[in-house]
Amino acid sequence: MTGLFERHRPTLQAALAAAAKRDYWSAYPEVPSGKIYGETAKDDGIAAYEARRGRAFDLPDHPSDGTVGAEVSPYGSSLGISYPAASADMLIMASRAAAPQWAAAAPEVRTGICLEILARLNARSFEMANAVMHTTGQSFAMAFQAGGPHAQDRGLEAVAYAYAEMSRIPAQAAWTKPQGKGAPIVMEKHWRILPRGVSLVIGCNTFPTWNSYPGLFASLATGNTIIVKPHPAAILPLAITVEIARQVLVEEGFTADIVLLAADAPGAEITKDLVQHPAVAIIDYTGSNSFGSWVRENAGNADVYTEEAGVNSIVIGATDDFAGMCGNIAFSLSLYSGQMCTAPQDIFVPRDGIETDEGHKSFDEVAAGIAAAADGLLADPARAAGVCGAIANPATLARIATSRPLGRVVRDSVPIEGLDDARTATPLILAVDAADAEAYGEERFGPITFVVAVDDVTDGVNRAADLAERKGAITAALYETDEARILAAADRFATAGVNLSVNLTGGIYVNQSAAFSDFHVTGANPAGNASLTDTAFVANRFRVVMWRRPVAA
Repeated sequence: MTGLFERHRPTLQAALAAAAKRDYWSAYPEVPSGKIYGETAKDDGIAAYEARRGRAFDLPDHPSDGTVGAEVSPYGSSLGISYPAASADMLIMASRAAAPQWAAAAPEVRTGICLEILARLNARSFEMANAVMHTTGQSFAMAFQAGGPHAQDRGLEAVAYAYAEMSRIPAQAAWTKPQGKGAPIVMEKHWRILPRGVSLVIGCNTFPTWNSYPGLFASLATGNTIIVKPHPAAILPLAITVEIARQVLVEEGFTADIVLLAADAPGAEITKDLVQHPAVAIIDYTGSNSFGSWVRENAGNADVYTEEAGVNSIVIGATDDFAGMCGNIAFSLSLYSGQMCTAPQDIFVPRDGIETDEGHKSFDEVAAGIAAAADGLLADPARAAGVCGAIANPATLARIATSRPLGRVVRDSVPIEGLDDARTATPLILAVDAADAEAYGEERFGPITFVVAVDDVTDGVNRAADLAERKGAITAALYETDEARILAAADRFATAGVNLSVNLTGGIYVNQSAAFSDFHVTGANPAGNASLTDTAFVANRFRVVMWRRPVAA
């Protein structure tokens, strides 16, 4: 039963090599091209998505005691899809019943199945893009990349790391201990990978696949059964994932209930029941700090891996490409309307201004330059729609209004023309002083940015790093021309557990995190306790047990 493993071995080996080199590599093309995915792939993807709407989502033999489904696209239309619903106890019972068969499978078998699931997900990337677009509000291009190939790369990365860790343990060995002049002691020893148990994956509204695949595939590859709990507003992308996983499992002679869907309704979530169930051994969670804290406090003996909120910062000290800097920052602020966990919120600028290739720029000129770059980027409504997408949650739109009085408006947020039925908003940019910490010192999720006047670049670095240590941060960016100050900032942000980008002016943005190269989240500040993907993320998802006996001379 290692046919799938052999089929996908080249992909696995390439993934392991890429993770070791940490150079650019991707298994799954990010360009939504018919030349890559098939000339009819785009139309087929749209048709597959449309065929889902207004119907029951069929998961054969899935535990169910009813149906749920209330997804509404941020672009304005109801999906009208109903999903099988089951109580936490029913799901746990089914998951535990499936566990012995999956635990008994060899690591190569499980790895091969995971790789086949990922390959099939990739083949349906256009369908997934439409599902992600109409549950999260991402533009189609972003939904294709982040919801499809980039998420698949992150899943593959987790599988590769899991396989590498399991492969360190031989299945058996002959153990010989010399005894001087006497006969040596000889034993045969056998080792077995033992999964932890039921693994719960709690998805988020904004990036249902990208944030869920690492934990899902790390746990599945290491032998744990999976319960996937989507956000009630973004069920479809993870339902498709579960559908494909169950199909592959059945084809390979396993019970489909190794992977289950825990769909629920807004206001009637079963998340807490699942988190508190003693059978749940692993929890992967992406979302707010408040619920993340509750999960950690109520998860019992389960190991919890979280990615939570934070305050990401940019510090500007000097630049030799003022226009490039402003353009890069403007794109980072606008991309998916600031709804990325890596999106910057605070921009610290010396109140006396900075030196640039265009001469000295005052604080106000720096803020105005970023605002003007955003205006230029978003001037064309079609381009604005492609960059900003739509707002996933109505609460995010409301937050923009309540944030306006917090500072001097440098650039106001406005709806995007041509998307009248959608929730849309361009970036709101506010100018504040460093003393206004109540305004900028907490995460205000969405397209809300504070340009903060500080004493100098060192003051800005220290304030940004202090915020990361207290509130959490996933990313930081620095613009500086002095090498000593760059290295000092790198040290300070490293201490705060934040990944730093320096002098980005081209086609790479602080929001972006590349599989097989970038470790997403460090686990070293309140923005999360785990990293995607390092050894610690996968190695504790299984145990090693042994049996041994003497061998007669």
